[in-house]
Amino acid sequence: MAEVLNGLKRTALCGELTKENIGSTQTVMGWVQRRRDLGGLTFMWLRDRSGIVQAVWDGNKNKELFDRIQQVRSEYVLAVTGLVIARTPENVNKDLKTGEIEIEVTDVLILSESAVTPFEVNDSVSVNEALRFKYRYLDLRRPSMQHNFIMRSKVANITRNYLDENGFLEVETPMLTKSTPEGARDYLVPSRVQPGTFFALPQSPQLFKQLLMVSGFDRYFQIARCFRDEDLRADRQPEFTQIDMELSFVEENDVMAITEGLLKRVFKETLNVDVQTPIRRMKYKDAMENYGSDKPDLRFNMELKNISHLVQDCKFGVFTDAIKNGGSVRAIVSENSSDKFSRKDIDSLQEYIKTYRAKGLVWIIKTEEGYRSSVNKFFTEEEFNKIADFVGAKNGDIIFIVADKNNVVFDALGQLRQEIARRLNLIPKNSFEFVWVTEFPLLEYSEEENRFVAVHHPFTSPMDEDLAILDTDPGKARAKAYDIVLNGYELGGGSIRIHSSEIQNKMFNLLGFKDEDIMERFGFLVEAFKYGAPPHGGLALGFDRLVMLLAGADNIKDVIAFPKMQNASCLLTGAPDVVEQKQMDELFIKSTATKQL
Repeated sequence: MAEVLNGLKRTALCGELTKENIGSTQTVMGWVQRRRDLGGLTFMWLRDRSGIVQAVWDGNKNKELFDRIQQVRSEYVLAVTGLVIARTPENVNKDLKTGEIEIEVTDVLILSESAVTPFEVNDSVSVNEALRFKYRYLDLRRPSMQHNFIMRSKVANITRNYLDENGFLEVETPMLTKSTPEGARDYLVPSRVQPGTFFALPQSPQLFKQLLMVSGFDRYFQIARCFRDEDLRADRQPEFTQIDMELSFVEENDVMAITEGLLKRVFKETLNVDVQTPIRRMKYKDAMENYGSDKPDLRFNMELKNISHLVQDCKFGVFTDAIKNGGSVRAIVSENSSDKFSRKDIDSLQEYIKTYRAKGLVWIIKTEEGYRSSVNKFFTEEEFNKIADFVGAKNGDIIFIVADKNNVVFDALGQLRQEIARRLNLIPKNSFEFVWVTEFPLLEYSEEENRFVAVHHPFTSPMDEDLAILDTDPGKARAKAYDIVLNGYELGGGSIRIHSSEIQNKMFNLLGFKDEDIMERFGFLVEAFKYGAPPHGGLALGFDRLVMLLAGADNIKDVIAFPKMQNASCLLTGAPDVVEQKQMDELFIKSTATKQL
């Protein structure tokens, strides 16, 4: 390292000095983390992205230097030169990488002063999220945040190296493109040179990467920026990054194998964790039946059990009506929890599942004396015994039951098992449970739109054995689609694409597109397929989500340098904001809204 500043040359990063440097003179540069004054001695922690080193000034040896540093406060930027010395054994700090040494200062230069910061720049202080984002440049100085972005950069480099080794070409696709349906709401950009028309920011490079396969590129990847104008949550942002890849002349197993190799490499080189491959596979139907989710968290048990056959003739109308209406009655067992959940706690769980459209939650507690339940008057002990035996409940367990349409039951119980696991601390730390979820439905029927919509996207290929039912029972067709799931998060998803013009047209027709709609929206892809499209498929990994899980962060915003708030605003820059009327006029657009302050 040889960085020259104001005549001083930085010779080392703060966190890289060790006992091997004892006896050498070094110059480090960074921010003041904290200072302590002990009589004639002043101690300062100097911080850069590599870590912290302690510097010490002795006023008895150099009073002029000692007086000069009295004005220094937290977050001042300093250049410090001095002799690296060993700390005495009783003063070794095992919490610091540099804890065995310190710098005995011989010279210091104040490079920049700092006002009093709105919050302390360290990981031990709890800071309101809005304040963190307003002063994001200060928030990013914190060691935990620096760790996250060092991790992010490392994962990007590992990804590029691995895919390059496996024959992929990195190709950039347009950021200004055409708005297409079958996805989230687009972000639109008005065109100045073609008044009244709009570009859309890409929700993904999907169409372009398929065109690259038609172009003969064979293996493409891109660490791609994507944009979706949708409601935000902990693992979602309006602009995000994905590791996007597409391969020609492949089947599902080929794409999965490449993805598994990448994940294996990433986890080994970042966390020294060995991902066991091949990764377990689970059909979509089994994931929903057993876990109530297409992204099951397999770090703990508590599987769903279908008890419809046991209660179809019972006296409890909620159960029997659900079954008669084509739904089901399903249960989960919370083991050894009757002494952990009070009646108030159970009531709170009932309120919790109502947010997932469930109308109610039935509970049964098995004890040595018998059963306590919210539906005691509707069931005999013999009926309770049959339910308990079927679900495997023991004394001290609580059985939770939901009855409704299948999609409501799955959603409610799937979320409930997660909530119970969180409350009872059933989820092991530092555990990574991967699973492939396969054989997704190709289509789902939208009551709102009165038509079929694509579960993934309109270019996903149906399974070969289901081609015959596209004309007779399309709702039962399965897709050559696959999601890679980690700890209850959808880490990525992909599919084998349709490369046959005939099947693609049939898919468009099933989705309710007229010929003119197809050409208007996807004409360039349809035209390209006339000139020889190879069989192809791909996958996109959520880059931000992957880094979040690797870094042990709780929120995707902690691994995005400048994230948006829940209302998609940036507190740092004030975006989005109004613009001058002149700019609006140049774009031939007029706003009918006023800014909400």
